[in-house]
Amino acid sequence: MVERFSSLGRGPVSRRSVLSAGTLGLGGLSLADALRLRAEAGEVDQKLDTSVIFVWLPGGPPHMEMYDMKPDAPLDYRGDFNPIRTNVSGLDVCELMPLHAKCADKYSIIRSIAHKFADHGGGHKRFLTGRDPKQPTGFVNDFPAVGSVVAKCRENQNVGLPNYISGTDPGRAGVDVYSFGAAYLGASYAPFNVPGDPSDEKFEVKNIELSQSLSNRLDDRMLLRSEFDQMRKQIDQSGLMRAMDGFQTKAVELLTSEKARNAFDLSQEPDELRDRYGRHAWGQRALLSRRLVEAGCSFVTMVMEKPYQSGVEWLKQGTYNWDSHAVNCHIFDDGKIRLPIYDQAVTALVEDLHNRGLNKRVLLVVTGEFGRTPKVNSQTGTQTGVTQPGRDHWPNAMSLLVSGGGLNMGQVIGSTNSKGEEPKDNPLTPNDLWATVYRHLGIDYERSFNDHSGRPLPILPDGKPIAGLI
Repeated sequence: MVERFSSLGRGPVSRRSVLSAGTLGLGGLSLADALRLRAEAGEVDQKLDTSVIFVWLPGGPPHMEMYDMKPDAPLDYRGDFNPIRTNVSGLDVCELMPLHAKCADKYSIIRSIAHKFADHGGGHKRFLTGRDPKQPTGFVNDFPAVGSVVAKCRENQNVGLPNYISGTDPGRAGVDVYSFGAAYLGASYAPFNVPGDPSDEKFEVKNIELSQSLSNRLDDRMLLRSEFDQMRKQIDQSGLMRAMDGFQTKAVELLTSEKARNAFDLSQEPDELRDRYGRHAWGQRALLSRRLVEAGCSFVTMVMEKPYQSGVEWLKQGTYNWDSHAVNCHIFDDGKIRLPIYDQAVTALVEDLHNRGLNKRVLLVVTGEFGRTPKVNSQTGTQTGVTQPGRDHWPNAMSLLVSGGGLNMGQVIGSTNSKGEEPKDNPLTPNDLWATVYRHLGIDYERSFNDHSGRPLPILPDGKPIAGLI
């Protein structure tokens, strides 16, 4: 067992001794002491003022309807929509995203990332962890998602709210819904999830205020110590104790931090800005993400999945997420609803980060797990019962947006061939994106953590920062 000397002046301290001492002032240690001891178990990262907003579009957004349009391709490839010019020469976007056209100098598009996993589960795991999953299906991670790695590397940073937060629709909060799991790092490095529609007047973050009974119990240290001792007897030594301590720490931070309550309070924003983002789930999640990173959260994931909420009427030929198979939806009818909502939310976030001077400190990444088949196909829709167009899974090509992070904006990185089938120039992988993200955060992506068998694994097995962006 490796021992480290504590700055508290109490001699060598091991992780086991921290666990046995507990938290919340138990065993003579204050909460601040316990957090400090945990910090000493890791390494101090540089660039601790940097953050990432990760907008996740599960299902696979159609690259040829958004950022990589092919107007000169055959009709059954290029689809129904037309490209429009932006304020950056050579960077065109879909006509349904006019707000993107006005601020293209504030973001860059990457068109040449690809991988080999066409199943949603395999695609999620491959993209979000930087490693080939052991199983090509299913959403339970063999390796930690990037957000969990950031939470682990930033565990020495206590800003009064969790370092890794996610926002999802209700009922979609589980880490295995989107492969957000921490794998061998432990459950305490999974995201603190905030489900719900932030545009709803009844939206609330559960348990960020102390009930009177819990407040009284916090002062009763003897009772707490007894309960913690009993809990430890019931938990084995497989790592669950560390996870439990992590959850308790996160809970107490949320329960007691005025900073956290303020960060989640969207009513503090002017109505004009809230309107700019859009009074819908996607827009207000985007706004919430900005407030959270501004408050110091290191990694915020916001899922933009279902557009048909917040008063948006359900389209019979629409679909829940971005999985635009013909059996699921009429891809072009669905796009007419989905893309303007997306356009509003994402561009508001891009502009807001720049207007507030956060574009160097905060890096925004917007992507799904893969693109869609370049060739349109038609099938009978499950909901409509009629023949309609769609596109299938396609990991061979995809497009994504990045903004801020002190990177070079207003450009296109890479290209695909004339039909959008595969990278033509500057082929990249998800790992190159993550190497760029880790560089922004000051995290050494060659650093290793032990897996369940004790084998050290580097954060990324390969990849390097994208040269055109840095």
